[in-house]
Amino acid sequence: MKAVFLRLAVAASALALTACATTEREAPSQVARFHLGQPIARGQIAVEAFDPADQNGLEFRAYADAVARQLTRLGWTVVPNGQSEQVAMIDVEQGSREALARRSPISIGIGGSTGGYRSGVGVGVGVDVPVGRSRSREIVGTELEVRIKRRSNGEVFWEGRASTEARADAPLAQRTVAVEKLADALFRDFPGESGRTISVP
Repeated sequence: MKAVFLRLAVAASALALTACATTEREAPSQVARFHLGQPIARGQIAVEAFDPADQNGLEFRAYADAVARQLTRLGWTVVPNGQSEQVAMIDVEQGSREALARRSPISIGIGGSTGGYRSGVGVGVGVDVPVGRSRSREIVGTELEVRIKRRSNGEVFWEGRASTEARADAPLAQRTVAVEKLADALFRDFPGESGRTISVP
């Protein structure tokens, strides 16, 4: 009888460990990309912030480096700001799952001008933990948006957004860690299928 109970206890422990591993597994990235389906020439490109006020911040530089690595892998030559015709404009948002869900979808039409940066959107968004909920249970969402445009006329010819979620106490809830993952997902199989949202592990 003791042997039976021992086997049952071992089986229960294994199931608990499996459930725990499943719970802790990183969520996939949700990726949407938009373009005209035409060849995209690779040349010199600068990585700049949507909001010029963020451009020289240390946190922004970490985000820019993550995007620059992907652009270099795809054949671009990343150069200092203001020295290229092509520009990759980037923005990072982080907040609760509910807050990010309220954001509007990508709205700049491909082939149109950005007309400047979006006011009120920057890289310094904090994470609000609802009253009465422990930080370990709070789900934090991180979103990376990139628009590649021509500097001379502001025309956007590729645009993408990637997002992921993690518990607030998980490594993926750190912005720099999340952006590294999101940049990889966003530029995987570039330029991607236009207008379709996919899940990237």
